[in-house]
Amino acid sequence: MKLTEACKEILKQLDSVINSIKDEDFAKPIPSLNNSTIGQHVRHTLEFFTCLISSCKNGAVNYDKRDHDAVIEQDRTVAEAVIADIINFLDDAPSNIQLTLVANYNLYDEENTAIETNLYRELAYNIEHAIHHMALIKVGLKEIASYISLPSNFGVAVSTIKFQQAQVAK
Repeated sequence: MKLTEACKEILKQLDSVINSIKDEDFAKPIPSLNNSTIGQHVRHTLEFFTCLISSCKNGAVNYDKRDHDAVIEQDRTVAEAVIADIINFLDDAPSNIQLTLVANYNLYDEENTAIETNLYRELAYNIEHAIHHMALIKVGLKEIASYISLPSNFGVAVSTIKFQQAQVAK
């Protein structure tokens, strides 16, 4: 399925950055990102995928219930291992199973909303979410780790890349 391949491509791009960054820069606060770190953005991105994967067992995905595992954001090798696990899941991903997205978007109310969804829709969401955080990672890398060379399309949505290519072709 092309959707799982797109997920794997995004994760491989992220893995390339993790593999290239120095340990001290992975966990270094970045002023332009409200002192968040590259590692925090990586952890946040990966935990959306792992949350979805674990939700396939019980049928309900709730991204608000992520682990917030500080080890992932501080240890590059742990982050790389999580990526490998996600890719392994994607290699053998089940068919498009039905899921329920459980979410609460109200700061002053504890009542959750349940939304019918499915694995493919959530994988698509995870791609968009990852690209968004990769764009932030790109900003952070320019500030603290300019020694890392990124592909020009890192953190850019496929639709934007295609639009930009069409503009050049005109």
